[in-house]
Amino acid sequence: MLAGLMVVAFAKLADIALASFFALSAGRPWLPFLLTPAIGMIVVWLTHRLVPGAQGSGIPQVIAATRLAAQGQAVGHLISLRIAFGKICLGTLALTGGFSAGREGPSVQVAASIMHAAHRWLPHTRALRVQDLILAGGAAGIAAAFNTLLAGIVFAVEELGRRLETRTSGVLVSTIILAGLMSIALLGNYNYFGHLKVENLDRSIVLPVILGGIVCGLLGGLFSWLLLLPQKAKGFVIWRWKELHLVWFAGLCGLTVVLIGWVGGNLSFGSGYGITSHVVSGQMNLPWHAPVTRFLATVVSYYSGIPGGIFAPSLAVGVALGSGIAHLMGLTADAIPMIALYMAGFLAAVTQSPITSAIIVMEMVDGHEMVISLMAITLISKAVSSRLSPELYQQLASVYRGTRHELQEDSGVGKMKEMKESS
Repeated sequence: MLAGLMVVAFAKLADIALASFFALSAGRPWLPFLLTPAIGMIVVWLTHRLVPGAQGSGIPQVIAATRLAAQGQAVGHLISLRIAFGKICLGTLALTGGFSAGREGPSVQVAASIMHAAHRWLPHTRALRVQDLILAGGAAGIAAAFNTLLAGIVFAVEELGRRLETRTSGVLVSTIILAGLMSIALLGNYNYFGHLKVENLDRSIVLPVILGGIVCGLLGGLFSWLLLLPQKAKGFVIWRWKELHLVWFAGLCGLTVVLIGWVGGNLSFGSGYGITSHVVSGQMNLPWHAPVTRFLATVVSYYSGIPGGIFAPSLAVGVALGSGIAHLMGLTADAIPMIALYMAGFLAAVTQSPITSAIIVMEMVDGHEMVISLMAITLISKAVSSRLSPELYQQLASVYRGTRHELQEDSGVGKMKEMKESS
């Protein structure tokens, strides 16, 4: 329950942070040019000095911690109460600066850290394997963040653990249910984006599904490839400079995020939740450049090294793509289902977790009528994306496994100084 409580508290703080950024910026178009770089520099400096391991999404750290724990290795450099506290505080501060980042991925690391601490401090949990508690905590983080209990279970199997043993299933389901109950108790039994109005889906949806799978797969694969670029091209001059000047690099990334937002009409600031909600509910249309600016702002935000995830921004990119292509094809009557499909498609292309992506979107919008088309588009987009990029989270997690790291990451995929584990 504590894991669910912390995730809900994080959600509330993130909402306050985003509201504060937009309130401060209203009528002061010059302010983000000062605020965002300054906050980026402060957040990265504090992360590097106080809570190394809290940078980036947090999901790769949980994947690595699960596997290291199974091997009997220490995981305190990846998940701990200190990291959880830092993730919440610094992630919230980063959103106050308008960075294009989400709190859903970080919620996975927060909840996993709490479950890891429970194994250490609560005697009755010591009969359970620590890797099972970490896995359950990560799944509970997704479930509570999106209020999607089924998605939490599928996420644990498809992304975090890759298998579900009998001894794990009980603690996994129990933890997810308790986290979900805490979320419902504090926030109510709600759908993340409300109820989606879907009427008369027929065979006319086949072409948009195929087209969407290809488009989302190509763009999502490119997105993942870009996020992995610092890891793949460590010798490139910009990443070498970043290693030497973490804080200044974060400031430059913050300035770039502001420039992208200024050019794009302020649509790329923050997690994208508010804009996505309005578009999904049919209250707002987006300009053609919205997916481009959100895409770029999210990549640059991730490069900066702030604690922040890519789930919500990826959904926002999918929404913008779906809205734009629906209007381009003249399918204005079917724009809302198209938007939901492209949300799932782009998320699946980025994470290469098609079942999780389909279920997350289905539960978020209460779109059970679309389950077949959601599964179809996610499978297509995953197949296309996998041709362009390896699995994002698994690739990032590989950086953390096998050695103990003194983290000096500038981003979720940035440079590290590795130190062999001393015996």
